[in-house]
Amino acid sequence: MKETLSLGRIAGVRVGLHWSVLVIVVLVTLALARGRFPEAHPGHSPTVYWALALLTAVAFLASLLAHELAHAVVARRNGVEVEGITLWMLGGAARLRGEAPTPGTELRIAGVGPLMSVVVGGLMAGLAVWLDALHVSGLWVEAVAWLAAINIVLAVFNALPAAPLDGGRLLRAFLWHRSGDRLRATQGASAAGKALGWFMVVTGFGAVLFAGNLSGLWSALIGWFLIAAATAEARQAEVQGVLKGVPVSRVMTPAPVTVPSWTTVSEFLGEGPFGPYRHSAFPVVLPDGAVAGLITMGIVNRTPQQGRSRTTVGDVMRPLTDVVTVAPGDPVVDLLPRLQESDVHRALVLDEDRLVGIVSLADITRALSWPTVSSR
Repeated sequence: MKETLSLGRIAGVRVGLHWSVLVIVVLVTLALARGRFPEAHPGHSPTVYWALALLTAVAFLASLLAHELAHAVVARRNGVEVEGITLWMLGGAARLRGEAPTPGTELRIAGVGPLMSVVVGGLMAGLAVWLDALHVSGLWVEAVAWLAAINIVLAVFNALPAAPLDGGRLLRAFLWHRSGDRLRATQGASAAGKALGWFMVVTGFGAVLFAGNLSGLWSALIGWFLIAAATAEARQAEVQGVLKGVPVSRVMTPAPVTVPSWTTVSEFLGEGPFGPYRHSAFPVVLPDGAVAGLITMGIVNRTPQQGRSRTTVGDVMRPLTDVVTVAPGDPVVDLLPRLQESDVHRALVLDEDRLVGIVSLADITRALSWPTVSSR
């Protein structure tokens, strides 16, 4: 899930929002401003209901962020690098670079999320009781109580033993510890996730068709997401099993064609598609041969035609700091999620500062078609 708006870094972890997070804000705000608040505490102006509902929705997003930050912080403390956190329509996702090395690490990373939600829920419940004792407006107490309840519900739901929920991670850690086989453990957790997903889809549509309860559509949507995510997770585990132990050097394209940074965009286009530039992405090098970045045909096509004769590749390239880089001896399984998150789906392979290759998702796909994959 790619972020639409970056919120910077919190506790050293990059945090962003996907545009679909607006769905959460809108649904929560509508449900509270048009339903729960006026029903429980009538007599206030619509402006008060809407303002407090919006504030409560934002506080709910903050609690989701706390849940994901807990995952990220514990992952980093256990040696698993974190790419970042993205909040989106169905909650949040902490993107980890690589897998937990042991079942114990998996247990700690997965378990801290629901625990954080329970802590937040408990704090909100305590705050609601305190505010009520101070005879603060019942509407404010209602908002805080709702936050307490929704965080407890979030903790319970996430603790269900079904991938990709946190409980699915806990189940995988248990199965992994029992069998010693990470792939079989992932398949078991994914099967549980698909079973839960289908249960939610069937019961959700059943509620709509037989009881006229439109909230069943939300349950069905979450169930469908669980099915898709659990299926993708099982497939990813199979891919990781095939690529286990394979270094990047086995799948990369060695000695890729490079483009000098001083080449104009017009000159670059004049050499293709039948000249040396026959691909769609090329490393860009400086006069001393050092790699400076990556140029893609997408970037070239966005360059205004009237300025291409004066614009150099170095002016419009994606700088090296914004490109995925990897060493030739790094595992392909650790690179794969980084490529999937990247806009260009390519990585430059550097041996210290020397460019030795380029690797794309297509290269890894071809590797998956090999009859046997071995690191030897």
